Amino acid sequence: MSVSPFPSSAPSPHRRRYAIVGLGSRHELYQDGIEKTHARWAELVAVCDSNPGRVDLARRRSAQNGAHVPPGYAALDFALMLQERRPDVVIVTTSDSSHHDYLIRAMEAGCDVITEKPMTTDAEKCHQILETRRRTGRHCRVTFNYRYSPPRSQVKELLMSGEIGEVLSVDFHWLLNTHHGADYFRRWHAHKKNSGGLFVHKATHHFDLVNWWLGAVPVSVVATGKREFYTPAMARRMGLSGPHQRCRTCPEKDRCGFYMNLEASPGLKSLYLDNESHDGYWRDRCVFRPDIDIEDTMNALVTYDTGATLSYSLNAFNAWEGYTVAFNGTKGRLEHSIVESVYLNGTETVQGGVVEDGVKIRVIPLRGSGYDIEPWSAEGDHGGGDRLMLEDIFLPVPAPDKYLRAADERAGACSILVGIAANRSLETGAIVQVSDLVGALPQPDYAPMPSRQESLPMPMRPV
Repeated sequence: MSVSPFPSSAPSPHRRRYAIVGLGSRHELYQDGIEKTHARWAELVAVCDSNPGRVDLARRRSAQNGAHVPPGYAALDFALMLQERRPDVVIVTTSDSSHHDYLIRAMEAGCDVITEKPMTTDAEKCHQILETRRRTGRHCRVTFNYRYSPPRSQVKELLMSGEIGEVLSVDFHWLLNTHHGADYFRRWHAHKKNSGGLFVHKATHHFDLVNWWLGAVPVSVVATGKREFYTPAMARRMGLSGPHQRCRTCPEKDRCGFYMNLEASPGLKSLYLDNESHDGYWRDRCVFRPDIDIEDTMNALVTYDTGATLSYSLNAFNAWEGYTVAFNGTKGRLEHSIVESVYLNGTETVQGGVVEDGVKIRVIPLRGSGYDIEPWSAEGDHGGGDRLMLEDIFLPVPAPDKYLRAADERAGACSILVGIAANRSLETGAIVQVSDLVGALPQPDYAPMPSRQESLPMPMRPV
């Protein structure tokens, strides 16, 4: 048994054993949450990754956190890790396409699981996860931290209160700037076999928000998309002779506005540049290279079981970062927008950081004058959402939550299946019925809108 960082006079009967598989930048949120903020009732008993350098780095992080240093395991020894360390919960923060493998094996070994979004990348893997959870009876949580961001919870509150009546349609437009947006085209995300494309990897956040805001289940999707900015032709339009292979060896680095200097970021250097020798993974690939197969411009039209429709767009090369969303209801219109600060994954910048006066919420009644509402706010990553989410995950008895922000595999499935259906629509040009992908969807536990009170679902059991 690992040594507790707390004195023996203050034991905790609720201390649970956690293992983390996948040790890129996102895992640090959970490692620090276990070893620092929630160390009284959580213990990290193992770390696991395909890159031995990142395993060593995670173990050094434990020492820096003043925690017991857990043993490290190679990805090929995942089963051995489960057998030897017997974690209560396995946290999966690997690349998206491998989530299902670790989730399924952990649940079959008797562990509960927590996974980063998206839960997985295609319909067959989604079906396997749903079946394994049903068969094993284990708990599966999907970490949708956007739900916990105060202004997004505030939108949920307004919709639940019936402020604009029954929602009939939603217009949702998400913009990624050429720092954050370009970053998906440098990394493993640039291939659909790894990430499912931005319709799955990125938009799963957005589809989950709409599903949860509406308290609804998606029924059908039709989509369009293209890659027109992050292309070899665009590099030449910008006066470059490339594309080239990577920023570090690029002969035109001094002329390219998309140059990334891994040496300049301690986080990126330690996680990736210093560990390239182990797996050959380059974190600074050229964003204009020809082998990229994900779209940078996407649109989707989604219908819901409530009769509401969603008009959605995602653009990955904008001049500003953030989103605008509007809900059109039987009593009026709710408008909400956030302008976010520059963000780059793995650096010291804060994801979801908001520029000054960047959050707006406005209600426009069907009759009468519109009025602005003071947005709720909090400090921290993802607009303060990460801290609240970690409390919901790690506290022995989480606070009651009228918004039901904790998400399980049902919400995970509903979110990714919109993106998976959108990808299939891109391939076929047809409207895709979500039920054709995995069969009838289980009803998620979203707080129902007033018109759905008669079909209140059972709440999920927390991890």
